[in-house]
Amino acid sequence: MAAAEPHPLNTEPDRLRFAYWVPNVSGGLVISKIPQRTGWDLESNVRYAKAAEDAGIEYGLTQIRFLASYGASQQHESVTFSQAILSRTRSIKLIAALLPGIWDPTVAAKQIASIDNYTGGGRIAVNVVSGWFKREFTSVGQWWLDHAERYRRSHEFIRVLKGIWTSPEETGFSFSGDFYRYNEYNLSPRPLAQPHPEIFQGGNSDDARNMAADVSDWYFMNGNDLDGFRDQIEDVKARAAKNNHRVRFAVNGFVIVRETEEEAVRVLEEIQGRADKEAVEAFGAAVKEAGASTGNSKGMWASSKFNDLIQYNDGFKTKLIGTKHQVAERLVLLKSLGADLVLTAFLHYEDEIEQFGRDVLPLVRELEKEGRGKDVDFEIARSGDVYRKQ
Repeated sequence: MAAAEPHPLNTEPDRLRFAYWVPNVSGGLVISKIPQRTGWDLESNVRYAKAAEDAGIEYGLTQIRFLASYGASQQHESVTFSQAILSRTRSIKLIAALLPGIWDPTVAAKQIASIDNYTGGGRIAVNVVSGWFKREFTSVGQWWLDHAERYRRSHEFIRVLKGIWTSPEETGFSFSGDFYRYNEYNLSPRPLAQPHPEIFQGGNSDDARNMAADVSDWYFMNGNDLDGFRDQIEDVKARAAKNNHRVRFAVNGFVIVRETEEEAVRVLEEIQGRADKEAVEAFGAAVKEAGASTGNSKGMWASSKFNDLIQYNDGFKTKLIGTKHQVAERLVLLKSLGADLVLTAFLHYEDEIEQFGRDVLPLVRELEKEGRGKDVDFEIARSGDVYRKQ
């Protein structure tokens, strides 16, 4: 399969890249009873992926859930769903979420390598998630490890994926860890992507930051305030430098673009005002329990309040809510802080992916052509106030 030509908006190597949350679970991307024009079925998601390609969005992130939870009563599996979308699109890259413990790295390595071959190389990636939902593990007979051990397992999981994909064919892959062991295992065919399919992860604890600084290609960050973003990026960069490792940064953000800022804020207020209170509180309790054993008390949702948790990954905090010009300005500020990619989510996927590509992304590219997104002090002076702690 020949590689697709790059989108006209995506020709500069230092551009800010964009991804979108794939709604392969029901309930949309907010825990709210507000009506959403967002489907979770395959046909809807093929439409969204094609709209993203046309818009200049380069990645989609499929979600992994094994149980109904907190507004998501139905869930499609991430790897097979990614493959189905890739087979009906031309250029979008899909990031399939994998959950160590429930997922075996041998099977995952084989699946991803095969999909990479089916789709011409470089269009499938993985997001290794360490788990926050205890019952997801215990209901299928898996041990619920404490926080540090879950990340230690994920660290080994990534090392195994890389080893299986890249070990010399003449020796195969051998590994002796606490969670996984291999003896001269040889995978064939290998992935086409070089050096291997991209590896993403999230997390905010020391365990997560150390893992990103050692083995991952990309580090997802929840929404945050200005100081929070700067702390995470500077800290993980410093840790990675000690390992002679390069990691890139992705920021989660929920996008609401309207003709006026007042209209956009009203939509936000309606989402929050119609929150599914019981589901949000249960989600909050689950994620705070999952992060309770972090050594630095900095789990992903450690500082999240009720209204933040309505969007699963604190996307409202990223402040991509306003007019198209306001949102474009805030995006180049995020770039100046060190963000390489912004992971977007929308209320109405049927309309708003296309709207983002038509109204916002071209403005970002115009600002980048003017040299914007490089001088952090300049960008903070222009639009940083919106991110400061309230």
